[in-house]
Amino acid sequence: MIVPVILCGGSGTRLWPVSRESYPKQFLPLAGEKSLLQATVGRLKGLDGVLPPLLMANDQHRFLVAEQIRALGSGQLGILLEPLARSTAPAVACAALHLLPRYPEALLLVMPADHTMADIAGFQRAVRRGVPLARSGAMVTFGILPDRPEIGYGYIRRGSPLAGEEANPDGDDTSDGMPVFAVDRFVEKPDLDNARRFLAAGDHYWNSGMFLFRADRYLEELERFVPAIPAACRLALAGGGEDPDFLRLERDAFAASPTDSIDYAVMERTERGVVIPIDVGWNDVGSWSSLWTKGGRDADDNVIVGDVVEKDVAGCYLRSEGKLLTAVGIRDQAVVVTPDAVFVSTMDRVQEVKDIVARLKAAGRREAVIHRTAFRPWGSFETLNAAHRFQVKRITVRPGASL
Repeated sequence: MIVPVILCGGSGTRLWPVSRESYPKQFLPLAGEKSLLQATVGRLKGLDGVLPPLLMANDQHRFLVAEQIRALGSGQLGILLEPLARSTAPAVACAALHLLPRYPEALLLVMPADHTMADIAGFQRAVRRGVPLARSGAMVTFGILPDRPEIGYGYIRRGSPLAGEEANPDGDDTSDGMPVFAVDRFVEKPDLDNARRFLAAGDHYWNSGMFLFRADRYLEELERFVPAIPAACRLALAGGGEDPDFLRLERDAFAASPTDSIDYAVMERTERGVVIPIDVGWNDVGSWSSLWTKGGRDADDNVIVGDVVEKDVAGCYLRSEGKLLTAVGIRDQAVVVTPDAVFVSTMDRVQEVKDIVARLKAAGRREAVIHRTAFRPWGSFETLNAAHRFQVKRITVRPGASL
């Protein structure tokens, strides 16, 4: 059986001011009517042998996760709450340790909650291709075929192709025409010259951050390479608290874990790594330029979202979350408006918004962290005005809920 482990952490600062620490991008409908998290869960529909997901979430987002999954009506195996960020390797270790007693032969399908895909059927074919490999002990990752020289992603360089019994360990024909390669090495985010060279060579794929492996195999590899991670996670689970909705990891024990990604902790070191190349219209929604790249551009190469009126504008991403946004005569810019902030940048420098967020946080500006609207288990409240010794808020209570 497959247990999806969906990673819901992350602050999404590169999509500020729409995405903020208290309400990051994975909970926002940035590429459709559903949030990115809900779209990730929906991507699993139709896959055989897949259980409801286990969600790894930041403690401060627990009610957002629970409410969005409830709205889907799809259910979940549980929500594990991380008291602080320790990257993906400890998060998935806690998931594996939590699941193994109930599902000793579980395959973990690790998926970030903040990506998009256009070809769901292609993704599901790749997962089915990876199942017998993972069942036999391989550490499977999915590499994205690059369509441009991208410096914002890490890369995976493929090694030799797998063949025969190695490629189909169960002895059945599950290949569906999809090749599988040994992982030669993981590559850090390159400069532009190297990114162009990788694209021309054709043997490098973008690192999607998605994995498929046996829970017990993942823990075995962690014990080999970074034993402090599973040790800390066992203590965090043993000392944690559980209620009907959440399982909380014990803070001090989890804080003792090294901060490490699955890539660094395991995939760069294991001899069992394999990569399945996929071309499924993948996007990590990592910047305003990525939303422009994959968005439905008009005849002037603009992506326009919300209440926007423009004239003689080309190559721009224009988004308003409420107020009327107007623009005249601009080229290759991103302009994003929310009720309490405006972001403007040339398209080639949108990644630097994270530096703006860092400056706002250093100055103690609330706009760096929270929106005017804050969400609670019972509903939400919007701060209309605030000054010395007074606040004015609009409170919205969900039907049947109470403060």
